[in-house]
Amino acid sequence: MKVLKFESELFTDMMGYKKAIEIIQQSALKEQIIAIIPADNRTEYILSSISDKAQKKEADTNEILSELENHYLNLARLMIPVQQQSGVLSFLKQRFNELENIFKGIALLNECTMTTRESIQCYGTILSSYLVSAGCKSKDLETKWIDTREIIMVDTHNTKKNIDTTNSNKNIEETENFDDARILVCTAGIAKSQKGTNIYLGKGGADKTASFMAASLNATCLEIWTSSKGMTTADSNLVNNARTIKQLNFEEAMELSHFDSTFFYPPALASILAKELPILIKNINKPDEEGTLICNEEMHSADSIKGISSLKNITLINVEGSGMIGIPGFSKKLFTALNEAEINVILITQSASEHSICVGVHQSASEKSKQVLNKIFEREIAAGEIKPILLEEELSILALVGDKMKSHPGISGKMFSALGRNGINIRAIAQGSNEINISAVIKTSEIEKALNVLHEAFFEDTKKEINLFIIGAGNVGKKLIQQIEEQSEKIESAQKIKLKIAGICNSRKMLINENGIPINNWQNLLESGEKADPGLFVTNMTKMNLRNSVLVDMTANESIPKHYQQVLRKSMSVVACNKIAASGNFDEYKLLKDLSVSYNCKFLFETNVGAALPIIGTLNDLIKSGDKISKINAVLSGTLNFVFNNYDGSRSFAEVVRQAQDEGYTEPDPRLDLSGKDVMRKIMILVREAGTKIELDQITCNSFLPASCMEGTVEDFYQEMEKNEAHFKSLLDEADSKNAKLKFVATFNEGQAAVGLQHISQENEMYHLYGKDNIVLFHTDRYNEQPLVIKGAGAGADVTASGVFADILRSINN
Repeated sequence: MKVLKFESELFTDMMGYKKAIEIIQQSALKEQIIAIIPADNRTEYILSSISDKAQKKEADTNEILSELENHYLNLARLMIPVQQQSGVLSFLKQRFNELENIFKGIALLNECTMTTRESIQCYGTILSSYLVSAGCKSKDLETKWIDTREIIMVDTHNTKKNIDTTNSNKNIEETENFDDARILVCTAGIAKSQKGTNIYLGKGGADKTASFMAASLNATCLEIWTSSKGMTTADSNLVNNARTIKQLNFEEAMELSHFDSTFFYPPALASILAKELPILIKNINKPDEEGTLICNEEMHSADSIKGISSLKNITLINVEGSGMIGIPGFSKKLFTALNEAEINVILITQSASEHSICVGVHQSASEKSKQVLNKIFEREIAAGEIKPILLEEELSILALVGDKMKSHPGISGKMFSALGRNGINIRAIAQGSNEINISAVIKTSEIEKALNVLHEAFFEDTKKEINLFIIGAGNVGKKLIQQIEEQSEKIESAQKIKLKIAGICNSRKMLINENGIPINNWQNLLESGEKADPGLFVTNMTKMNLRNSVLVDMTANESIPKHYQQVLRKSMSVVACNKIAASGNFDEYKLLKDLSVSYNCKFLFETNVGAALPIIGTLNDLIKSGDKISKINAVLSGTLNFVFNNYDGSRSFAEVVRQAQDEGYTEPDPRLDLSGKDVMRKIMILVREAGTKIELDQITCNSFLPASCMEGTVEDFYQEMEKNEAHFKSLLDEADSKNAKLKFVATFNEGQAAVGLQHISQENEMYHLYGKDNIVLFHTDRYNEQPLVIKGAGAGADVTASGVFADILRSINN
């Protein structure tokens, strides 16, 4: 014999009835079946609503009841062949006549007692179960309908005795002749009391009925059929990658079921657990899938964690004060007061100093709890022995569940590390002595992010999702998005990193989608986005609070870095192509660096110096390993190197600069490159990263541009360069006379930084620097005889984008 219990949501329409009957039919081919059919929630709500309206004598009571009656009559006409409909329709009409009479009585008495209300609620399961029974009979299946109001059920919390065995009542098997039909379709959540009255079993009633039947009749299994895919590793509504748990033991199932699970009501299963009858949770939409098996058989699995669950609407009650320390009976007084007020305590934690006790209750009981405890501890509060009771609301409990946690050290460390990396603050922690559950209390606003973070850490083969918010979609920004599109599949496969662009903002439009922006159509979608507002863009990013979020600044805009602090304080990383933040005020630069450490995230700006060359990363590694920088010599402007490599006197200096701009090697205003200011910023960043405090005005700049070139528009700049061609030619001739090349060099030596043109001889490492290449020579305590040299392309949209791309991937490595 097998017991099948169906989810109430299945019986809102004919399709649900049809699926349930098909499952019953298939199961009955193998063994006798008891099907527990609950009321659908909609019917229960309508009946409750009519009860209220009847008590208030509202005019539309009969109309609403008539609509509900027509709903069930239409279901019967659709499900049952015409020649078999008469008896079914008659039964349904009789039940609705009974309901009509009850509601008339309520209206006449102007009263609806709890007993009457519960009697009305019984009709939901009577209607749905009778329809299922009739549907089975219409398929020529040997079926019997059982109204469980004819069966005596004692308290299903009692694991020793689940049926009445007194002399006045026979055994359930004898009373109901449970062996005379292949299929027994039963009502759910209703029964007969030992006094002979009808009772409504309330919350978890269908589970109580199923548990009672399975345990009392020694069923081989209890199957629970739902519209979902069984118990999953996390809430599939919040975690896209949640997967079905194949097997749980009873302890694990009970732990998970206490956290908003809709599969069964834990207190109802005491009798099932006592007999250790297996429970199988199956998806009615995919009946061939395995589902979740709950039993105590050993399952060979490498997973130490079986599932991650959550419970919302929690309030923490904090009781603290020096008057608690060493006082026997204090905890008893606290919990006795809550118990007498019928307040259920969900979580308990106490400091070892005995200075505070923290308990979690449902949010609906928070104010009542506060009043009760303030009253019971009125004397202690007045004397200053403890503080007035404090409430922390809008919280949720997050729980890791797994029987094997006790034999796997480091689970809690992995849990809290993953949460910490993503800026999720923990308000309280609790773990049972059986080590099957670790619970943490966090803000409800962060529960979705936290579930995804932990699921990623424990169930997704270390695959991590990076959510990118890109500001700036110019040449370099477009190249970055193109590279992400080209490389994302390879990176996901090889590095277990999934890249998702969740936001893009340019100077005109912005677009945010937490599910990801389709990368093959991002430009068209962005054009239809809302008006650009970088501040709002960043605010929306932080509000969305997606795991592993990264702000990618692909601009040169001075206003964007002002938002970095907001991002870092949410434990979200910043990857900046923009040099403003790292080369601005030292204290602001230092604050950003400190925030990235404090909030366990990254502030990366490798492309600020040398595009994709590993200059800053190498410098950081030298410093971290204990080396000390004594001197830096560098050519840090790909633009200036390109210009001086291509200026040979055959063309004017202005023509060569225009070529550099046309090929994308300069800023829109080339004077930012040629003035040396950009190189000043770069050497300042390197000096700061080397550990020296320095500001821009402390760097000497030996400019080679005439002052007149710096005035007017960009076109005025080109005209002035043409007028001053003789000046530029003289610089070239002087270098040629010394058999040297012109290079714009940045230096740092003995605490002093400078930039300017230099004559570079052939024996110098900088001499053989071609095209747009950069070069950096680090002289350190370890590299004192020969400098450490980093050399390569230092400009161009492709290489700059690749450098940003590398920083993005580096941001996930904590």
